[in-house]
Amino acid sequence: MELWIDLRESNTPQEEKPMGFERSIGGDVTVEGNKLIQAGTTIGAALHIEKGENQDEARALIGSVSWLLVSFEDWSMIPLENLIAAAEGTPTQIAALLTKVTQIQGAAFALERGVDAVVVSPDEALIEAAQISKAQRLERLDVASIPATPSVTNLQLCNLRITSVEEGGIGERYCVDFTSLLNIGEGMLIGSNASSFMLVHSETIPSEFVPVRPFRVNAGSPQSYVLMGDGSTKYLSELTSGDQVTVVNAHGATRNVVVGRLKIEQRPLLLFRWEYENHKEGHMFLQQAETVRAVDSTGTATSVTSLAIGDKILGWSDAGARHIGVTISSTVSER
Repeated sequence: MELWIDLRESNTPQEEKPMGFERSIGGDVTVEGNKLIQAGTTIGAALHIEKGENQDEARALIGSVSWLLVSFEDWSMIPLENLIAAAEGTPTQIAALLTKVTQIQGAAFALERGVDAVVVSPDEALIEAAQISKAQRLERLDVASIPATPSVTNLQLCNLRITSVEEGGIGERYCVDFTSLLNIGEGMLIGSNASSFMLVHSETIPSEFVPVRPFRVNAGSPQSYVLMGDGSTKYLSELTSGDQVTVVNAHGATRNVVVGRLKIEQRPLLLFRWEYENHKEGHMFLQQAETVRAVDSTGTATSVTSLAIGDKILGWSDAGARHIGVTISSTVSER
């Protein structure tokens, strides 16, 4: 983490006053409009975050600039966390202009990754706090970073061993209807934990009592994560028509399909808990209905109402934690 000193409000004569920042690494930076200039070259942009649309403008620049310097009308960790999450895995580095000692540690360790540069005025207390946070960051460099999830192409599925089947009460059940027909064997990866997903089969299996709905996956309860087409996640409750979702078959082959609509109804639910690699645990809620199916370890679609303790079903184990759907190098506990 770099330390930049904001010299624009220094007490030097006006004709000698610097126009920018003194960097601890790489030479001084000046500001021209909303551009960051170093040695005559534009290296980034400076934006003031006052409302949501300013955050959107900042996020739109991520990936196209080397540095993004942000300042805030009213200090808030949430937009800074959002920008840090969006920048992970891109060439863009985030610098935050901070005005209070109490803001510095939060910015330095936001999402356990922190900003790439802390920018403060030449105030002794601010500089000392920034140097302390910088030293603490150096002590944590031995923690391996987890890269952002790339766009999904093919997945290595794993076995999930059912450890518990319980009544899940009555809740909102989401059916996801797509604009494309799914094939037998295909379904969605869904789970209540961002690192453990269950393969839920599409409604492509004929039944004596109801017609097939080959465009549909009965996906479960609203707080469940779903794997999107770009490798990010959303909650089922956040899906909207036009979203692209990943569908996968028992061999791990994936493709993107577009959500056409959501069908939400109150239904009785079952709660499934499972164990996967290294005794890690996951769980999810699904409608208690014979037409809702998992995929067993042989690749066969199996009704969730017949699942029992010890059965093995297919799923996917992801690495890392998530912040608003984006993989981050933080430690998050989900239960």
